[in-house]
Amino acid sequence: MTKRILYIMLVAQLFVGVLQAQKPVQNRRQAVGQSMERQGLVNVKAVVPSIKVALMYARTDNFCHRMLYHDLRDAYVLPACADALRKAQAELKRRRPDLSLCIFDATRPMSVQQTMWDAVKNTPQYFYVSNPAHGGGMHNYGMAVDISICKASWNDASWREGAAKCHIDTIPMGVKVDHMGVESHIDKEQELVSRGMISREALNNRRLLREVMRAAGFMPLRTEWWHFNLCTREWAKKPESSKVNASCLTLHLKGEGSE
Repeated sequence: MTKRILYIMLVAQLFVGVLQAQKPVQNRRQAVGQSMERQGLVNVKAVVPSIKVALMYARTDNFCHRMLYHDLRDAYVLPACADALRKAQAELKRRRPDLSLCIFDATRPMSVQQTMWDAVKNTPQYFYVSNPAHGGGMHNYGMAVDISICKASWNDASWREGAAKCHIDTIPMGVKVDHMGVESHIDKEQELVSRGMISREALNNRRLLREVMRAAGFMPLRTEWWHFNLCTREWAKKPESSKVNASCLTLHLKGEGSE
């Protein structure tokens, strides 16, 4: 009996130790969320509970091959963008109840934008990333998302960060989100199908994504099938616009930048 009591006490101590080790991480992630909310952003899940979130820059299987989001795990956007995502998800559900939108990136700190730019600025892929010196891109203003479609049955709680193995049950789109190549361009899709570079199924799936996003007011990007803006760059940069200030994201979320 004494040995059993000692064993239980040891297990309890180990459990407490694990919780204490996790607490700083949880505190940092909570602080990032609070910082986002202070800047007028909202957690997309709070507005659209059924939407899936799997932030690709909190993993290593992205074009930078490293984790860029160390504490950010939720998708944040401006309220208008969140409401538009609600409409897009509803339109997709109306057409295909078995599917769901899945967000791979949303509002992005300018420090992370700088890290991405540094990775491509001297390469042929430079035009896929907006230069922070020129004000960054729409992700930095809370009015853009990188998004795809997945099976509604996929549980995004099974998503894993870092380099851990992770299966996201997306439908075929030809190439994965953040692929820097002609296969991602939406103005060349018929040619891509003809040349066998993407399938007819992938083309139809991309069209479905564009249709539901456009129905909610989003605009696609010519070079990235997964990227959608809710407003123009000119509107986003106007001081009087109801938007996130990119410099604020740099200030409050600089810890999410490169290590």
